[in-house]
Amino acid sequence: MRERPSEAQVIRWFDELSNWGRWGQDDQLGTLNLIAPDKRRQAGGLIREGLTVSCGRTITYDQAADVNDPPKHFMLRAGVVPPPEGSYGRTSLGDHFSFTPHGITITHLDAPSHSVWRSHPDRPRTMYNGHPDSAVTLQGAERGSIELAGDGILTRGVLLDIPGLHGLEWLEPGTPIFPEDLGAAERRQGVRVEPGDALVVRTGHLARRNRHGPYVPTEARPGLQAACLPWLRERDVALLVSDSAQDVGPIDYPKLGYPIHGVGMVALGLWLLDNADTEGLLATCRRLERWEFAFSVAPLKWQRGTASPVNPLALF
Repeated sequence: MRERPSEAQVIRWFDELSNWGRWGQDDQLGTLNLIAPDKRRQAGGLIREGLTVSCGRTITYDQAADVNDPPKHFMLRAGVVPPPEGSYGRTSLGDHFSFTPHGITITHLDAPSHSVWRSHPDRPRTMYNGHPDSAVTLQGAERGSIELAGDGILTRGVLLDIPGLHGLEWLEPGTPIFPEDLGAAERRQGVRVEPGDALVVRTGHLARRNRHGPYVPTEARPGLQAACLPWLRERDVALLVSDSAQDVGPIDYPKLGYPIHGVGMVALGLWLLDNADTEGLLATCRRLERWEFAFSVAPLKWQRGTASPVNPLALF
């Protein structure tokens, strides 16, 4: 039965599903602790074809309905600029980039410092494991920074194709994904999500955008419903990846915000990778008839950063 939990239930889950203290009172890594050396070795054993598939979107500079702050690109030195008089041989050319990684178009990894939570007006806002929100200042994140993942992430990845489960190319905007969908996709594809895995949930959001163009994302987008939170905790997912921004939109719980980001990141310590490109991955999985692979993410080590753009790789 596909049941939408109440707001009160989502608030209770914050405590019931919490990983606070599980890896120590001062822990900041959260679910990345689940990726132990044995898990990395398991992932390495899945590289049998010698194939790599990028799961990152190309970063573009266009204004669109779903782009709040387009990335900017300036050439500091270009080939059309003459070299200094009398010089010859090599001339260096160079760029400058600026961007806002959060949003729904840039493939990025959220650090724990991206989300804070207050389950009651009388409670303080906190990050994962009770670290205070005051640890994130205008100078950046003193706790929970993206630097925590600076050594990179390598684990087993599993793709669950939710539109394929229903015989669709994509889920329409506003379509919620329930734990029943995740379980049914596992059975259909003959795979099971295990502790420490990177779970890649395909909604088809990018495929629809490629066909029909962008739309206002705050109005509707496919994604996980809050009902999936106990399933994610039970399976001990280390990294949740989606071709959308994880949570279904519009917001089901206006007072709470997006629960996959809120409860998932702050209570579970769950790491999120938003806006992946899963289309090439889907084609490779179908061709090889394999839904598991090695999954690698190497975020930039931004000092005190709350996120990093990434180019995740699936390796077969």
